[in-house]
Amino acid sequence: MAKKKQRAKQVSKGITHRNPNRLGAKISKEQRREWMSPDGSRTHAQLLAFKQGKNVMLTIPNPNTNETNKRFIRVPAKDVWRSVGR
Repeated sequence: MAKKKQRAKQVSKGITHRNPNRLGAKISKEQRREWMSPDGSRTHAQLLAFKQGKNVMLTIPNPNTNETNKRFIRVPAKDVWRSVGR
């Protein structure tokens, strides 16, 4: 086996993430943030699915504040949206 080349110091080129495909990932993340926001179209889509009779799950803050490891819980929409229906 050959001996590795010894060098006094290694200098970084300072170039990171120059891949042009990374821009697509940033756009995808931004679109997901818009979709998941409370005022986004996700809530509207969930409401429409609920009115169609589908099993919709909602993520709400945990009413039990003693469970600090579970800040949010998933509950069926029929428990939360009783008055809204078909």
